[in-house]
Amino acid sequence: MNRRRIAVAALALLALSGCSSEKADKADKAEAKPTASRADGARQAVDSYISALNARSATDLIRIGGVKDEAWSRREAAKILAAKGGRGWKVSNLDIEHDMGPNTGSAHLSATDKAGKAMTDTFTVTRDKGTWHLMVFSGQPHPPGKTPASTAQPTSSS
Repeated sequence: MNRRRIAVAALALLALSGCSSEKADKADKAEAKPTASRADGARQAVDSYISALNARSATDLIRIGGVKDEAWSRREAAKILAAKGGRGWKVSNLDIEHDMGPNTGSAHLSATDKAGKAMTDTFTVTRDKGTWHLMVFSGQPHPPGKTPASTAQPTSSS
């Protein structure tokens, strides 16, 4: 599962880097806020994720994931909720690092459920149009006519 998250994060970073322009750079600088504001927004997204898990809310999970409410996202949300939902999670530790720029970073979460079972996870957090999202969905279909990037080991062509 972690390989899938890393691959999704890498694809997101590649897509973002391919869209840069002077105008986009100016917009990013204008949108950038002080570090405390970035951490607060990303922290709120993680808190919302925990609330969505505890409430078993697929709708909230989809919103926090920043994906479209479609059949594929409903199926993936159901899987996430089946594994982690409704357990009364409480955050015991949360570290957020903006190690990939002002609009992208990493969240390292430790939580405990009401039975005392621990959960740790690492997410990529991204800000899009001022709203922070967690990269918790990995099965987003690619647009028609687009070939998804491969995570397979490269082979030599000689």
